[in-house]
Amino acid sequence: MKRSRSTIFTTLRWLALIAACAATVVHADEYSDVNQLLHAGKLSEAMLKVDVYLGSKPKDPQMLFLKGVIQHKSGNKSDAILTFARLTEDYPELPEPYNNLAVLYAGQNQLDKALAALQMAVRTNPDYATAYENLGDVYAKLAGQSYSRALQLDNSNSTAQPKLTHIGELFGPNTALQRNAGVTPAASSLKTQ
Repeated sequence: MKRSRSTIFTTLRWLALIAACAATVVHADEYSDVNQLLHAGKLSEAMLKVDVYLGSKPKDPQMLFLKGVIQHKSGNKSDAILTFARLTEDYPELPEPYNNLAVLYAGQNQLDKALAALQMAVRTNPDYATAYENLGDVYAKLAGQSYSRALQLDNSNSTAQPKLTHIGELFGPNTALQRNAGVTPAASSLKTQ
């Protein structure tokens, strides 16, 4: 019995659709596997899975993002900065890499770079609450630096000290902001995605 051409094409279309769905499930499983390893603290295993995956799909933004998160959590801050910076260049429409880049910059006390990255994050997604919160923290830290500098220049300034104290209270009792005038605390209050 001969099959008609339309039946063959219909069958081929269904097979293509099934293959595409299966590929999507495989990708979802790989992201989920990496996330599970990441949350379990198995960073080297997670990085191995990421590297294998990126070997065949080196431009996958979601897996590159996970790579940056793993690098950050592993203490490889300079590698994480490179990964997130690459993501912002290759995918400038994604706000999360800008946010995570800002957190890393703030942790290195590069507040101007953190500010610029967060401004890009909220420009790309005006509804990105985490980036707005982090932006507020960076502005507060910059304000703290300004108040500290004002006190260095004029230690009799009676209005700058209460403002500096109030900002210090926002970031906890033992922050570098309170211990060393002009030195902001680490980015512990900033949130990654």
